[in-house]
Amino acid sequence: MNFHAAAPKIPPRILCIGIPVRDLTFRVSGVPGRGSKENATHFEEICGGNALNAAIAIVRLGGRASICGPIGDARETSSKYMFEKLAHEGIEAKHIVHMPGLLTPISTIMIDPTGERTIVTFRDPELWKVRLPRPEILLHDCAAVLTESRCAEFCTDLCAEARKRDIPVIVDVDRAMSLREGLLTASSHLVFSSEPLQETADVTDDGQALKKIARLTPSFLAGTRGPRGTIWLNEQGELEETPAFPVHTVDTLGAGDVFHGAFALAIAEKRELRDALQFASAAAALKCTRFGGAFAAPQRTEVEELLGQDQNRDNGARPAESSQ
Repeated sequence: MNFHAAAPKIPPRILCIGIPVRDLTFRVSGVPGRGSKENATHFEEICGGNALNAAIAIVRLGGRASICGPIGDARETSSKYMFEKLAHEGIEAKHIVHMPGLLTPISTIMIDPTGERTIVTFRDPELWKVRLPRPEILLHDCAAVLTESRCAEFCTDLCAEARKRDIPVIVDVDRAMSLREGLLTASSHLVFSSEPLQETADVTDDGQALKKIARLTPSFLAGTRGPRGTIWLNEQGELEETPAFPVHTVDTLGAGDVFHGAFALAIAEKRELRDALQFASAAAALKCTRFGGAFAAPQRTEVEELLGQDQNRDNGARPAESSQ
């Protein structure tokens, strides 16, 4: 496995489809119980959302990222803040669609001393009525598409068109999907979180859930499980695992999005699946060691250094154990 594969001279462009979010983050000694109060030790306002976070990771790791999706009314003060942040990170934002009269989603996020986050989010349901720019505009010079399952309503047709053009489509599945969901076949890679993986398949074992879903889609299938690593199906339909990197975790906010951004970039760079999963795992692990959501995403040299320290970990994969 080539852990130190150089980034292409012309970085691939990843189209990240999702809904940007305004994040109000608080560090707390403990998440308050019902009807109680808690003093925060730190506060920071950042912008987030799965697609935006992934885009930050992609650019930090040497790729190019464009973000597309609905946002609130152009007169909102939060819009200016978000666009300034995106410009600072070098993320193309010209395909974000302002929705007149609507609010940009907002989240209150509490991060406890273990780094675990508790989130309350408001998203206006009218945002899902967005109409994206035409495929020929969005898919021009596009090496891969990264989206999330909650955006299926307004992006499935675009993803299907991308697949017709042989462009990889990576879907971050962080909530249960219908087994008749169009993204099951309008994708090339489906990466589930463990709980929605089991809920989607109605199976309480990650490995068996992947095998059940594999009967419905030709897409590559994987399930992320935080510190327990990633379980996935190889080309022979056999379960394998990519271990997580042991790190001191202070903030898990955005770690999954960093994983998906790094994975999408590795796929766009045509890396082998084992290499891509190990690259993504290292990027997510490093992010967890720092506060700041995805704005704590690592640079490519940091990821390569961590991978270089860990070349003896079973080549980054091992057969998975799955209960029967």
